[in-house]
Amino acid sequence: MDIGEYAAQDATGLAALIRDRQVSAAEVAAAAGEALDRVDPQLSAIAGERYETPLGYDETGVFAGVPFAIKDLIAHAEGVPTRSGSRLFGPGVTYPYDTYLMARFRRAGLATMATTTSPEFGFNATTEALAYGGPTRNPWDLTRSAGGSSGGSAALVAAGALPMAHANDGGGSIRIPAAACGAVGLKPSRGRITAGPDFADPLMGLGVEFAITRSVRDCAALFDAVHGSEPGDRYLFPAQERPFAEQARTGSRRLRIAFTTTPADPDRAVDAESAAAVRLVAQQLSEFGHDVHEAAPSIDSAAFDRANLDAWCSFLGDAVTGAAAQLGLTPGREHLEATTLACVEHGKTLSAFDIYAAERVFNTVTREVARFLTGFDVLLTPTTSLPTVPLGRLDADDPALDARGWYDRIFEYASFTAVFNATGHPAISLPLAQSTQGWPIGMQFVGRYGDEGTLLALAGDLERAMPWADRRPPVSVY
Repeated sequence: MDIGEYAAQDATGLAALIRDRQVSAAEVAAAAGEALDRVDPQLSAIAGERYETPLGYDETGVFAGVPFAIKDLIAHAEGVPTRSGSRLFGPGVTYPYDTYLMARFRRAGLATMATTTSPEFGFNATTEALAYGGPTRNPWDLTRSAGGSSGGSAALVAAGALPMAHANDGGGSIRIPAAACGAVGLKPSRGRITAGPDFADPLMGLGVEFAITRSVRDCAALFDAVHGSEPGDRYLFPAQERPFAEQARTGSRRLRIAFTTTPADPDRAVDAESAAAVRLVAQQLSEFGHDVHEAAPSIDSAAFDRANLDAWCSFLGDAVTGAAAQLGLTPGREHLEATTLACVEHGKTLSAFDIYAAERVFNTVTREVARFLTGFDVLLTPTTSLPTVPLGRLDADDPALDARGWYDRIFEYASFTAVFNATGHPAISLPLAQSTQGWPIGMQFVGRYGDEGTLLALAGDLERAMPWADRRPPVSVY
């Protein structure tokens, strides 16, 4: 298999070729290694070096032999160093076990070949951690951000080096890089995918695990393979009546769809091309026969931002102080980027009363979004306020920014995503438009809690009507 033949296939296609013995898993891994070696010197999306051989996997899994990567945050593999994008961990910390999701990736047959980059502890909408020695670049424009926090995974998928890769999302970290790089990014409902055994509800329930993919069918098939709870998890979803892959393939029923181009904070500006793209997609949905209206839930953005800031800073404070104590370090600027340190210091000032106050705000927001979605099946928004941002705009090592200043800098760009981390609703970003500069523009679709099937069915329809598979970034292996 040559590199062009490899890159032309999504994960489902590669799995079928291997299963039918038209190509061996070893040949696919060799092509993937060549693809990674070709693009990563320009993208800097791999944390360290790619593995000499793929990690072990179940050769009977649905994706047996399909190349994959895990992000350097939350999920980890036995014996593989992980750094959470931070110099605090030096060359990395290894665990003597897989996380439950990593074990599910192995059972699905995924051949993990690398660890992908993350911003420090995931708190950024770009991927430019000092720990890796250079920013992760967008394959559509090397001067632009690949998004964050799953920017390394998104860049490699968009460039054709991998068909899909692990990602996670605490404020948009699957959807934002998927939008910036022109890929598919599903944030599942809270609890749909296990975060165990290390976490129950990461980041006060804001954090969820999954992946970034090139195609909707890959997204749905991987979701079928890895969703579900483990003993001790807080959530148990009812069994699916139909596989998600089948729903993506057969398409959507008639839906009632709302759309908006205004974020929860109406003072945050939205790029005109992104807003126009929403209206174009809304028109397409109307032509499908859906009932489409301009509407949005009513959210107290000031209260939400205060609560979200406190949630993130309490998480960062706990993560850093706990890790530093285990490592025998006093964390300072030699270990942490300036804004991480500022957020940790803010986190240390918070009391249990502050966290309960944040929970009350999240409950109010969740009730409002859920109420709104009793009248609509889906809400459409831009994924981000801009298609992408220049490298350096979201500089996490800027000592001039305090915790709130850093928070505002991130969410000026990521102004549509974080609300749905707080509410736990599923949301997917699809690369349905392009800017005049040729950059992808992501569209976010939000569904009712637990209703990923409706989102994937609609995504399948949109992929067929507004395909993106033939769009190739300048930095790619195609």
